[in-house]
Amino acid sequence: MNAAYLSAIAALAGSIIGGLTSFATAWITQHQQANVQWLLQEKTRRQELYRQFIEDASKLYVDALMHDQVPIPSVVNLFAMTNQMKVVSTSRVAEGAYRITRMIVDTYFLPNKSLPELRAMLASDELDPLRDFSDACREELDALTSGVLQHK
Repeated sequence: MNAAYLSAIAALAGSIIGGLTSFATAWITQHQQANVQWLLQEKTRRQELYRQFIEDASKLYVDALMHDQVPIPSVVNLFAMTNQMKVVSTSRVAEGAYRITRMIVDTYFLPNKSLPELRAMLASDELDPLRDFSDACREELDALTSGVLQHK
């Protein structure tokens, strides 16, 4: 084989290898960036869902302690958020949301609490049934954040 041909083939092979390396690097970088962006969007979406659930559940729980009429649309909304969590969240979070929703519904069928009873419940930490749920949400969101940091 002629030395000129060998030189041309080597140069061509070098160009192809360099091009493929650049393409692979760009593809991997783009893939990682898309993955990080998806994780951040997922975290934001879950934060909003959990925030809304905690806010609505807290209001309904206080209402349940003081009233015996179940506001059906509000309870249905809590069940809807619970089912959304079943799709996107860990089982611990989804089960916690379900237990809270059931506890709120059950509370409507208990005798109403007076202000002194509410104060006693507050003093004994009985007015925070969302603590375990909030902890589970925080752990899940921290795990998502860890996933983002691992992908960077």
